[in-house]
Amino acid sequence: MSSSNRTESSPLAFVLTGIPGLPVSSSWMALPLCCLYLLMILGNGTLLWLIKTDHSLHTPMYYLLSLLSVADLGLSLSTLPSMLAVFWFKSTSLFFEACIIQMYFIHSFSAIESGVLVAMAFDRFVAICCPLHYTSVLTSSLIMKVGVAIFVRGICVVLPVAVLIKKMPFCRSRVLSHFFCLHQDVLSLSCGDIRVNSLYGLTAVILIKGLDSLTILLSYMMIIRTILSIVSQPARAKALSTCISHLCALLIFYIPLIGLSLLHWLGKHLHPLTHMLLADTYLLVPPVLNPLMYSWKTKQIRRRILILLCQRGIQQRLHIPGNLLNLTIFESSGCLPGIGHVRAEMEHDSHTAWELNGSFYQPSALLMMGIPGLEGFHHWLSIPFCALYLIALLGNCVILFIIKKTQSLHEPMYYFLSMLAVTDLGLVLCTLPTTLGIFWFNMRRIGFDACLTQMYFIHVLSFIESSVLLAMAFDRFIAISHPLRHPSILTKTTVIKIGLAIILRAMVSLLPIPFLLKRLTYCGKTELSHSFCFHPDIMKLACADIKVNVFYGMIILLSTVGMDFIFIVLSYILIIKTVVSLATKEECLKALNTCVSHICAVLVFFIPMIGLSMIHRFGKNIPPLINTLVAYTYLIIPPALNPIIYSIKSSHIREALLRALRRKSEPEW
Repeated sequence: MSSSNRTESSPLAFVLTGIPGLPVSSSWMALPLCCLYLLMILGNGTLLWLIKTDHSLHTPMYYLLSLLSVADLGLSLSTLPSMLAVFWFKSTSLFFEACIIQMYFIHSFSAIESGVLVAMAFDRFVAICCPLHYTSVLTSSLIMKVGVAIFVRGICVVLPVAVLIKKMPFCRSRVLSHFFCLHQDVLSLSCGDIRVNSLYGLTAVILIKGLDSLTILLSYMMIIRTILSIVSQPARAKALSTCISHLCALLIFYIPLIGLSLLHWLGKHLHPLTHMLLADTYLLVPPVLNPLMYSWKTKQIRRRILILLCQRGIQQRLHIPGNLLNLTIFESSGCLPGIGHVRAEMEHDSHTAWELNGSFYQPSALLMMGIPGLEGFHHWLSIPFCALYLIALLGNCVILFIIKKTQSLHEPMYYFLSMLAVTDLGLVLCTLPTTLGIFWFNMRRIGFDACLTQMYFIHVLSFIESSVLLAMAFDRFIAISHPLRHPSILTKTTVIKIGLAIILRAMVSLLPIPFLLKRLTYCGKTELSHSFCFHPDIMKLACADIKVNVFYGMIILLSTVGMDFIFIVLSYILIIKTVVSLATKEECLKALNTCVSHICAVLVFFIPMIGLSMIHRFGKNIPPLINTLVAYTYLIIPPALNPIIYSIKSSHIREALLRALRRKSEPEW
């Protein structure tokens, strides 16, 4: 009898949910989730350390920002253990008491963050509306009292929620909707009268989040009124710019919070995946984005990071001309003395070597460039680059694996798609060593012959991708304009011949390029514009007549990529002509829908390529940063996006991928 009463009064444990519908394959999500948690902890920890160590940041605004970082760290650490248990160790069981404690801390830190955002809105109100009274109103002691009041309010208001829910009987399912415990989620499993819990929860939300949002809204109404009364346009923009970070923090906190609350009250019939995604957005996105936004938008924090990077030995690491050219900010601040002198000496040595070798000189090595002006941030910038490379490698490998294992995908369209995936993998592997070598190890030197080899393969693979896109356009033209003849025209042998012709055309047409560059004389300049070797980039370093190189490069580009693009456009003109002649609107849409993925792939590839070619030909006065970003977009974005585009838009690949995931999630007996 006592055992029965115990079971009905409180469950021994709850069962947490990873990704609804894919319980075992949730391990795929472990890596991105761990990256998010790492960003949360590192970002907020760095902000706290900067504010603590820099006395110029000991002002009310940054004290409140440190409170926001503490709240974000609390939210992160509250959900981290259960996330690791579910996604890494496949342990979905969580004791009832542990669930209540986690729920309490999640809602407490959420209430604290809401209170901190109100205090920050008040700080902006006083700074803009009453600037002369700012230092006398917002003293250090007042900030301390406000912080204590915010924490006490969050702790005390949420405490009855945990006490009330602990007394509830649970005799229904013990499966929660997330990998953490939320009040509404736990309450929905109770089989007792939940009116008191619901009433108190609603009252607490209105008193905390509702009043906070109204107070923030009132503050910004006063701020906007004051800004509009300022006569000078630059002064208005300056005043408003001090609020941008706070406004962004408000939006990324309150929008998911409101959406999640509405889902729990009104969206009971929505798919569980929707609940899971919104809850994850509410708890994971603000702690990740807040430190990034404040580091990027706040000049004092950004300057402090630059000074720290400078003090930690950038002068010893950046010993080549490519970096010296782009570190004027450090030179002007006195952080890297003597850079101009060192640069002059290195350039003098290069010119001396050229003179000693007579009229012909070829450098033994070239110097690659990372991102101009952001050399001190290369370690941080390596994170998004690594993520893009990882997405490109995994995505294209998954596409190849799915096409190989699924017999129904052994068709011309998917053979061409596998060629596109192989080409994208080749492009990624060509630039991966040098790009990460620069960002991680500051390895900027590359042998001249190695540079020519990398350049050759980059251009060959780029031309192959252009031709594969043309072959895919031809496949779509035959499939839509001549559907009955499609199997007889595009046979397996024809596809193989097309693939071999594409590879041979690119390799043979580009083979003279390295030899034409080898014959040139180079007069001391060794600095490239990118973290990889590009034909126009190397050609500009020569001090000889490069008319032959320019002419041959232009002819090859127009006769291959240019003609490919023209034939793709012509194919789609004929496709549209056929589609327009179809009888019903449904048939038109169905035919066009088969081309959407290919059109996206064509745009993603050709737009950056044309942009980069135009910059190298005519954009000598464009800032180096623009040149670098367009080059990275051209070489990294298409390999990362192509598998995502085809996985989303191609129903056959999507179904094959889901079948493979379900097969992996089935238990083995």
